[in-house]
Amino acid sequence: MEWFKKKKETNSEKKVKIPEGLWVKCDNCKEIIYKKEIENNLKVCPKCEYHFRIVARERINQLVDEGSFREIDSNLVTTDPLKFEDTKPYKIRIQENIKAHQINDAFIYGTASIYKRQVVIGVMDFSFMGGSMGSVVGEKIARAAELSLKERLPLVTVSASGGARMQEGMFSLMQMAKVSASVARLKEAGILYISILADPTFGGVTASFAMLGDVIIAEPKSLIGFAGPRVIEQTIKQQLPPDFQRAEFLLEHGMIDMIVERKLLKETIYKIIQYLMPLQSPY
Repeated sequence: MEWFKKKKETNSEKKVKIPEGLWVKCDNCKEIIYKKEIENNLKVCPKCEYHFRIVARERINQLVDEGSFREIDSNLVTTDPLKFEDTKPYKIRIQENIKAHQINDAFIYGTASIYKRQVVIGVMDFSFMGGSMGSVVGEKIARAAELSLKERLPLVTVSASGGARMQEGMFSLMQMAKVSASVARLKEAGILYISILADPTFGGVTASFAMLGDVIIAEPKSLIGFAGPRVIEQTIKQQLPPDFQRAEFLLEHGMIDMIVERKLLKETIYKIIQYLMPLQSPY
């Protein structure tokens, strides 16, 4: 009859309750890791070196000198030119993203210093509508390039995007030409442009300013491309090679210049600037 009696739990048998949010599962190696350990490692998995996605302000804090970033045009918000509506109005979608992420669109830019070297820096935020490039994002990128040209400062951008923003239709696609033209003027003036590709960088962003840098850097294992692998396979009727569209594959085939771990990005950017765009001697 003892089988049917509820056994009293001893102290050793009681389940230990672990507070939520203390542990994170790595998307690559599937290991469960203490969240604080990942945060202290610049959001990089200590087991397999997988680079977690990070938001724009976090990225800026990692790359520039503390307290040096001065944001510009933070008040720009889309006017919803097409009055677009799918499952909900585009205007409502934008308002929800602004409230959730505390930024007005998927790109932040301004001036800052990297080891005391002045730069113009712009960073995309994938958490805001997949980092998609609409009219506001395109305008900010163009203005960042224009500021870089005016002040003759190196331009650094970090891309993390799914591509053009479908809710703005043709207005979104026009940004590709606009930002490409703005970056081209930097090249004509001999001003350095460094493009950093984070996971993921796709679509119209890859097809425009992201791949036009004088130096193109990618984080390890980042997904970079134009169309998704499934679409490509269906189009060419062939199976794609392993790790297709990963940063390592692109480096091997000459599409990017280098792969740099997150902890070395700031130092690498500084060295490239000092080498390719040294300060003019007053003598």
